[in-house]
Amino acid sequence: MSMIDNYRKGWALRYLREAKAELTAAQKMPYMALGLVLEAMRKAQAAIYYSLGEPSFIEAIVHQTMHTKRLVEDPILRFLVEIERTVQQVARVSRSDSERVIEQVNDLVQLASEVVELFTGESA
Repeated sequence: MSMIDNYRKGWALRYLREAKAELTAAQKMPYMALGLVLEAMRKAQAAIYYSLGEPSFIEAIVHQTMHTKRLVEDPILRFLVEIERTVQQVARVSRSDSERVIEQVNDLVQLASEVVELFTGESA
C-alpha cells in the first residue's frame, strides 16, 4: 500500500530511475563521471524528498537545520542532513577520486531506492 499520493509517487519513481541511469552512464563514461554522479545524487535526494512530502519544504528544513549547527535528534532529519552533507562533499571532490565517489553515490542511490520503495510500495 502506498503512503503517498500518485503525483509525488510518480516523481519519486522518475527521479530514482533517472538517478540510476545517471550512475550507469557515469560508470561507462569516466570523462563525464563527476557531473553525472552529481546529477545522480541530486536526483536520488529528490526521490527521497518526494517520498517524504513536499520537496521544497523538506529542503528548506534540511538547510535550516544544517545552519543551526546543533545536534539533530530526529533520526529522519539527521538522515536527510547527512545526505545533504554528502552531496556537498562530493561536489567538492576532484576528478581523480571518481571511482570512490561512484561507489559512494551508488550507496546513496541504493538507499534512496529503499526509501522510495518503502513509501511508494513499488520498486524502480
